[in-house]
Amino acid sequence: MTTATATPPAANTPDPMVLWRLIVQAGGMKAYIDGQLKEKGFLVTRRDADSMSDREKDTYKKALKQEAEERRKLRRETWGAYKANHIVHLGEGIFWNDELKPDKWDTPNSEERAAENELPALDKPEQLAEALGVTIPQLKGMAYHRDAATSLHYVRFTVPKRDGTERPIWAPKKRLKASQRWILHNIVERLPVHGAAQGFLVGRSILSNAAVHVNSKILLKMDIKEFFPTVSLRRVKGVFRRAGYRDGISTLLALICTEAPREIVQMEGKTYYVSLGPRCLPQGAPTSPAITNALCLRLDRRLEGLAKKLGWRYTRYADDMTFSLPIEHTGKPRLGALMGCVMRIVAAEGFEVKQEKTRVHRTGGRQSVTGLVVNGDGPPRVSRTLRRQLRSAAHKLKTGKPLQEGETLARLAGYAAFVYMTDPELGKKLLSDLNGGPGAT
Repeated sequence: MTTATATPPAANTPDPMVLWRLIVQAGGMKAYIDGQLKEKGFLVTRRDADSMSDREKDTYKKALKQEAEERRKLRRETWGAYKANHIVHLGEGIFWNDELKPDKWDTPNSEERAAENELPALDKPEQLAEALGVTIPQLKGMAYHRDAATSLHYVRFTVPKRDGTERPIWAPKKRLKASQRWILHNIVERLPVHGAAQGFLVGRSILSNAAVHVNSKILLKMDIKEFFPTVSLRRVKGVFRRAGYRDGISTLLALICTEAPREIVQMEGKTYYVSLGPRCLPQGAPTSPAITNALCLRLDRRLEGLAKKLGWRYTRYADDMTFSLPIEHTGKPRLGALMGCVMRIVAAEGFEVKQEKTRVHRTGGRQSVTGLVVNGDGPPRVSRTLRRQLRSAAHKLKTGKPLQEGETLARLAGYAAFVYMTDPELGKKLLSDLNGGPGAT
């Protein structure tokens, strides 16, 4: 009979990345464990114990016990290496399967579609981690969901809204922000977007948005209610699936780009961030606006088709939808039909119109689109009120008089830059006047 001669295990466990490569080279976890047991002298040749003497049985049992203990130790090490190189689990309510196989929800001809949009080939989490410049554990950490978290990858602050309430902003921390920017530039910005979308796109702006609606007989402005919070994890994942990525990569990309709305709770001296609902696009992530543009492709297509059918023009800047009837239109406006159809289409696309913010402006009053006046056939421009306010502030600075309460040089400079966008000559003069006065230092 051959018995195992126990050799002490290595003092240091191999690095998980190195260990996993050894496991793969060995042909899998079981093959690696068996090989290690044999190499270290722990692997016992199985025999019929009935023919053994009591002394032999005792030695045989001790050898089996040593083998079992070493096998358990090796299993812990190999499982640790597996977890360090695989996702395994992504938190409460998140489906994940490390076996990345095709399924019935894969986009037909997904590889061709991704290639058409020049999207990076991402089939495995390791490829995504390498592209983002992170390890698998770091990738898992950014994507992991907890209903009650003790720390987040976001910093929360608020900004005032026009109605006096506060808008919560969740700004991603450095590593997550860098990953979101990579996803934005290499994937989301390459996805098809409708021509009616004017926000957060190269070559388009509030100016290009307003320019569509100059010289209007009627101007209709409608807002989408809770725009970012309505775009859930499932919908974001759908954007990446339609782009040509499979379930696993789409899940990771969607988790990195979403976060649950949370309430900050203090309990027993600890701070918890408790989720109030499903994950959605956070206000503050660089990927959020561009994802909505890609998601709203069909919405924009349907609304533009409706507008053209009724003789109207249509654009969308984020959650602001604008429709205008050209001054030369001679038929019936059919404003009621337009508004009713818009609400039905928006609802069918998974959104809701914020009816209290719906506005109709006719030629008799001021018509403005994304902050710019569009009355008449001239180019969009800032309001006279704002121009007067800036000239007055520049004069006060020049003569050493105090600004009005609430006015700051930084805010006034921002308004002047706004003017510069539509009227470079006037904007340049205002900026020069604001920066040159005695009170401008």
